[in-house]
Amino acid sequence: MTVRTTIGAWVVPAHRAVWIPAKVAHTITMSGMVAMRTLYLKARLAKALPRDCCVVNVSPLLRQLILHACELKLLKKTVIWQRHLIDVVIDQLGQIQVVPLQLAHPADPRAQQMAEILQADPSDRRPFREVFAADGASKRTLERIFQKDTGMTLGTWRQQLRLMQAMRVLANGAKVTHAAMEAGYSTPSAFISMFKKALGTTPMLYFRTTQKPTARPSEREGY
Repeated sequence: MTVRTTIGAWVVPAHRAVWIPAKVAHTITMSGMVAMRTLYLKARLAKALPRDCCVVNVSPLLRQLILHACELKLLKKTVIWQRHLIDVVIDQLGQIQVVPLQLAHPADPRAQQMAEILQADPSDRRPFREVFAADGASKRTLERIFQKDTGMTLGTWRQQLRLMQAMRVLANGAKVTHAAMEAGYSTPSAFISMFKKALGTTPMLYFRTTQKPTARPSEREGY
């Protein structure tokens, strides 16, 4: 899944989840076949959880808890065994590990224009000096703006864009070579090296099991 808000985008591969705090307007698009499960938490249960959207790993235990909770529908703390289940779920959510699959959106109009050019074709391998010419802003200015607005250098931002594009292509069942080309890498080995550096494993191992449901825990004001 790709989740988008006004401040950024998050790619959510299989076996991972996206945490969405209360009152965050968002859209979701799917790449390939997706089965999604959603947990809604009362805000008071989520005080220790992240205040911003993020993609997280889902442990085997948490996955089973999510599937079980979704089968039960509404859980009530007034029912003892359901209260125990809620407590275990919250405990597991408190231990979630964030995955670096976020792309922040720059706020400055000049940087937004550059971002739109890069997003239009992540496979574009033109050097920045040629893209700067199309954008009309200087490299120094855009580097400063991207660092301020996104917390990333322009080069890191482009690499993250390419990684997220590759994740979507791989999720559709494409081969690693095709994903590498779609993400703007000249060779599969360069892409695999970048992927492993970012996510700690190879694309093949990361997508080894892609048929299990994707979970989407969310926070809202009430059930």
